[in-house]
Amino acid sequence: MIKGIIIKAISGFFYVEIGEKIYECKARGLFRKKKMIPLVGDIVEISVVDEEELKGVIEKIYPRKSELVRPPVANVDKIIVTFAVKEPKPNLSLLDRFLVFSEREGLDIVILLTKIDLDENMEITKYIKKEFENVGYKVIEVSVETGENIDKVISELEGKISVFAGQSGVGKSSIINAIEPNFNLKTAQISQKLGRGKHTTRHAQLYKIGKNAIIADTPGFSSFDINDIEEEELKEYFIEFSHGNDKCRFGSKCIHRNEPDCWVKKSVESGKISKRRYESYLQILDEINNIKLKNWRK
Repeated sequence: MIKGIIIKAISGFFYVEIGEKIYECKARGLFRKKKMIPLVGDIVEISVVDEEELKGVIEKIYPRKSELVRPPVANVDKIIVTFAVKEPKPNLSLLDRFLVFSEREGLDIVILLTKIDLDENMEITKYIKKEFENVGYKVIEVSVETGENIDKVISELEGKISVFAGQSGVGKSSIINAIEPNFNLKTAQISQKLGRGKHTTRHAQLYKIGKNAIIADTPGFSSFDINDIEEEELKEYFIEFSHGNDKCRFGSKCIHRNEPDCWVKKSVESGKISKRRYESYLQILDEINNIKLKNWRK
C-alpha cells in the first residue's frame, strides 16, 4: 500500500495525490460500516488496482487532527473566515458562528474582509475590523481589484493547510485566483434580486501554493446550524468572555445570561464587550436550549 492525501472528492470517488500522480479511488465498504466517510485532506493508504489508469482503493484513513463538517475537510491548520464588506451585505451573526465553530476545532483563525474597494469611505471595513480586533482576532482587509494586502494573505498560508470558508459570494474563489491565477476557479456575480452570491464552488478541493502551502476552496453557504454544542460550552468560544472566568460570582459555571454579579454582562453595559457580539451569543444559546427542549419532548 502507498500513502497519500485526498485532494478532491466527487460522487463517491476520492482523488488521492501521491507524489506527481493522482489516483481515482473508491473507499472500502468497512468505512461505511464504521460510519466513517473519507474527507478531502485525509491522509490515507491505498492499494493500486490499475497503475496504468491510476485507479485504487482506500484501505486506511489516518487519525485526523481536525475535522470540519461544513465545509467537509480534514486536517486543516488554519481557517480563513472570509466575508465581504459589501455585495453581499456582511452577516456578522453568521461570522460569529464561523468563529464559534473554528474555536471549537482549535484552528488558527484569520478574518478576511473582501471587496474593500466597494467601501468608499471605509466606514464598514473599519467598524468590522475594530470590533473583531478588539476581541483578539487578526483581521486583514483585501481587494482583488486593487491587489491590496494579497501578499499578507499569502504569508498567512505558509506551511499550513488552510481552508477558505464564508458566506456565498464574498469572493473566496477570486481571492484564490489572485493568489495563484493558474487555478482559474469559477466565480459568479452577486444576484441582485437575492442580494447574495451564487454557489460557484461545488465541492471541496485542495490546491498547492508553492512548496509548503495548501489551500482548500469550498462551497459557500448562508446558514450555520449549531446542533452539538452544550450550553455550558458555548461561552468558551466567545473568547472575550474568558477574562471573566474568575470575576463572575458563579465563576466558570456562569452562563452570562441571568446570573447576578456577572462580569460579562457588566462589561457589555460598560462597552468593554461588544453588545452585538453578546446578543449573538444569547441567540445561539437560545437555539441550543430549543434543540435540547425538542429532543427532550421526543
